[in-house]
Amino acid sequence: MKARRLALLAIAIAGPALAAPSDDRFREANDLARAGDYPKALALYGELAASGQETASLYWNWAQAASARGAQGEALWALLRARELDPGDRAVVRDVERLREALNLDPAEIAPEPLAAAGRFSRRFRLDLVALALLALSLVAHGIVRVRLRVRAAAAVAWTGLVLGLLAAAVPVAASFARPTATVVRRGAPLLDAASPTAEPTGSLREGEVVPILEASGEWLRVEDNAGARGWAHVADARRLDVPPEPPRD
Repeated sequence: MKARRLALLAIAIAGPALAAPSDDRFREANDLARAGDYPKALALYGELAASGQETASLYWNWAQAASARGAQGEALWALLRARELDPGDRAVVRDVERLREALNLDPAEIAPEPLAAAGRFSRRFRLDLVALALLALSLVAHGIVRVRLRVRAAAAVAWTGLVLGLLAAAVPVAASFARPTATVVRRGAPLLDAASPTAEPTGSLREGEVVPILEASGEWLRVEDNAGARGWAHVADARRLDVPPEPPRD
């Protein structure tokens, strides 16, 4: 009950500050959450995200509503999605750690892909733009050297900019090789031996665990848990972190 009250207080405080005056549906979702109508609030957050109106604040509010409802796995997924959009938000990082501990998960169980961390680092510090700026500076300096061979400072800038630019570019390039991941949002989600609701279960997944995606087939994901077990999970049980949620089905 204490966690629920804290979540509602957080939504009450953050809602007006994070929502722009024109975001009527966002405010409506926050009002529903504050009134305790979590299913409708979560459905509306999902509609907003699926329509392309993704923001870290939307997912943060989503996480508070899910947590108040008792859906800790879904709350952790929403926070991790918020972290993908805004890697520098310290409040989100703190909440991720709090939920990880509440779910009794090891740090490795929510970070199975080290290259994903490199991607967040790259986005946080805009290393793609830094690399472009350094390489452009290197080209300009090389041009100056070609025109005036005695400009030693320009030569030093040219080679330094080239090396630093390549190093900065290497981080987002390396991050692009990270496998996509999904967060288990349902307690006791089954791990199946085939992509079918009638398939035999081979085990179960831990709520909140982040699992690498090996293959996707319609509404099914083939994943690998932290213990190395592989199998299929339904997208309702394991939500992807690399893409927005799909629109609700009729």
